[in-house]
Amino acid sequence: MTIAAQIVFAAVLVLSIILPFGYYLIGEHNRGRFKTTLGVNAFFFFGTMLIAIGVMFMGGSNVQAAIGDEGISTGLGYIAAALVTGLSCIGGGIAVASAASAALGAISEDQTILGKSLIFVGLAEGVCLYGLIISFMILGSL
Repeated sequence: MTIAAQIVFAAVLVLSIILPFGYYLIGEHNRGRFKTTLGVNAFFFFGTMLIAIGVMFMGGSNVQAAIGDEGISTGLGYIAAALVTGLSCIGGGIAVASAASAALGAISEDQTILGKSLIFVGLAEGVCLYGLIISFMILGSL
């Protein structure tokens, strides 16, 4: 990746963070300001991702030269470990969001069920830990 491409990518990344919040703070005080800010943020985020993809494919290096002696199985192992961790954490987050909101509603009505509701929230968090353990097992076998 050339220095110019790195500078452009860094500038777009910084602008994707600063511009939407600047627009939100400086912009008019109306109801549609949040939607516009969210749209600007999404535009710059996906624009940054498109630039990153373009920069990634600009290089003329050979994939086999980058892999070296390790082979393709090591790269797929890293991808598998990343997917296991990421997807289990996303699933655990969805489960914790549902269980915690239900637990808070139940505790507000009857405070004696605090222990039972915390167990369900903890079980939902366990999904993330199981994914992390499997990820360590995959990385240990590489």
